[in-house]
Formats: sequence, C-alpha cells, structure tokens
Amino acid sequence: MIYADNAATTKLSPVALAAMTPYFTEDYGNPSSLYNLATHSKAALDRARADVALCLNAQPEEIFFTSGGTESDNWALRGVAEALNKKGKHILISAVEHHAILHTAQWMRKQGFDVEELSVDEFGTVQPEVLKDALRPDTILVSIMMANNEIGTIEPVKELAAIAHENGTLFHTDAVQAAGHIPVDVNDLGVDLLSLSGHKFHGPRGVGVLYIKSRTPILPLIHGGGQERNRRSGTENVAGAVGLAAALKERCAVLEEEIPRISMLRDKLIQEVLKFPRTRLTGDPVNRLPSIASFTFEAIEGESILLKLDARGICVSSGSACSSASLEPSHVLLAIGLPHEIAHGSVRISLGSDVTEDDVDTIILALKEVVDHLRAMSPVWDTTAQKATW
Repeated sequence: MIYADNAATTKLSPVALAAMTPYFTEDYGNPSSLYNLATHSKAALDRARADVALCLNAQPEEIFFTSGGTESDNWALRGVAEALNKKGKHILISAVEHHAILHTAQWMRKQGFDVEELSVDEFGTVQPEVLKDALRPDTILVSIMMANNEIGTIEPVKELAAIAHENGTLFHTDAVQAAGHIPVDVNDLGVDLLSLSGHKFHGPRGVGVLYIKSRTPILPLIHGGGQERNRRSGTENVAGAVGLAAALKERCAVLEEEIPRISMLRDKLIQEVLKFPRTRLTGDPVNRLPSIASFTFEAIEGESILLKLDARGICVSSGSACSSASLEPSHVLLAIGLPHEIAHGSVRISLGSDVTEDDVDTIILALKEVVDHLRAMSPVWDTTAQKATW
C-alpha cells in the first residue's frame, strides 16, 4: 500500500508511541491529584507543554491542550466572541476555512454575531486589501487559516495579522495543516490564537492545542473541574499530550531537511500529472505546503479516481476527509472560481514523511491509467475535450 492521504491523518510516530506508553500502563495517575503517582503525570504534562511551546516559540503558559483541531477552532471563535461581545459582534473568516470554522460561524450567526466570509483569489489566497476593506470598528476577531487543507495554499498570515491589529482586532489562525510541515512561529506570525492537531504530524488522534497569547480575552468553552488553569476543564489526556509533544518535537527537528525533499517529490508529481490532458493544479503553484498536490480532471468524478486507485493499493482523497462522504463539490474549489462540474473531478494527493521517489512514480503511472480508463468510458469526454472551460 502507498498511503498518500496524509492531510487526512498520519501514521503514529514510533517515537510518539514510545513516549505515550508509560502513561497508559505505569504512570496513569490523574495529574490533578496530590500523591506521588499523580505528580509523575503532572510533570509529564508540564514537560509536554514546554516542548510544544518551544516548537511554536511561545511560552508554556500560553499552551492549552484540547481534544483536537475542531475543539481548538470552536474555542477560539466562541471564546473570544463571548469575551468581547460588548465591544462588537463582527467577525471575519475566509471562504476557504475548514468546516470546524465554517460551521461554528453558522452557529454563531444564530446567536446574533455578524460573521462575514472574505473572498479569495483563484489560488485560494486572502489578499490583504480584501481584509482591509472588510474591517470595521466593531470587528473583534479575524480567523484565517495558515494553510489550506484541500489545495495546500499558504496564506499571508503575518501580513493579515498585522492589518487586523492595526484595527485593534484579534487574529486567530487554524494551523492544523501547517504545524509539523512548515515552520510555525507564533511571535513571527504575530497571531493571538493558533490551533493545531496531533494526528496531522504523526501524533495521536484526540488531542490538540490552542495557543492563546498572554492577556488575550477569551472565555472557556468547556466548564467543569477547572483544569488547564481554569480555561479548559476535563481530566487531562496526559498520554495524548505527551505523544503530541513528542511528535511535534520530532517533526520540527527534521523540517530543514524534510521540506526540500518532500517539495521535490511534490513538484515531480505536479509536473508529470499536468501532462494529462484537461488537468489543472488547484492552489498556489509556488506558495503551497510541501506535501499537498491537488488536481481537477475534466469529465470524470474524483470519487471514481479515488476508488480505482484504492483497488491498486494507493490511498488518496477527493477533498477534505471531514466532508469526503458529501456529494456536494468542495466549497474551497467553488470559492476559487471553479464550476461545479470541474470541482467534482478533484483529487488531493498528500505525501508523508516516508514517501519515496518510487512511490511517486507508482502514483503517477497508476493515476494516468485510471484517468485514461475513466475518460474512455465517459459520455462527455469527447465533447468536453474540444472546448476550453477554464
């Protein structure tokens, strides 16, 4: 099997697994308790928090463990909105955000908040002038992802955050796809809040982080026993936090050498696949994640390509894993201006840390055969091939 759907989830790192194991079997104490067994868990949690902070160039007290990226995104939006609702109710997000942001925004509109979506260009980028024009005196929060989970475009977060701050507005970024794949420095980015999720960089599932810059006004999303310094209640997932920290630390240590290697393989994949007739790369051709290549293939369905490749032992995606069961075309592809019939023919290939050049060659060959086979059966391919739709 060749696994090329790492944007959906990643294989647990052996380093992370080894770090986690003692906190399932030996040091299983509740870190909120006072006896010796519990203090081992508390110390491990503190070390994990410090390691994550070091990777993000943050302070340990700014790191809060959550159940994953979805909770972190929900908490960032709802927590800030509730804390600042007397100042204003206007919130800005981009049209290409993950559903954890988009669906939270839908709920918040029902609670009386004015949540506005910013348009993107053909590459999925939020242009700075678009944000400038949308900001208002009552804008309390801007949330724009660091890198898109479907098309791989990296947003100009540093510039966008600076624009928001000039307006006196807080800035959150969903860095779930970025962390562990490109450098993430919260001080350099200038963000007030940042979300990440362990299973996107070879950590465990069910654990994430919300970075909250000191003195950022935010209310708890989950109430209870007052864990995480009274901001996120619930018995701490010590093993998960330890595994997340170990995986992130491992990834950050190899980024300098891994980014060029993965980027080279991604570029080879893109170069060869774009030789297919009526095929298009989606996302920014240059300013994109090293691991993600996303394409649309005219006159065939992405799901059909996915299943045919799966039969050959190759795992890819037809879009975001969180909406892969939906029959609707990707909201990201529609936002960058693709028509419905083209957006339906999308495939996302996301390479992992263990991918080889032979793997990429195999993917290219299999994809070419599958696309040719499906187009030969397509009743619209001959007609479609005679006209330009882009």
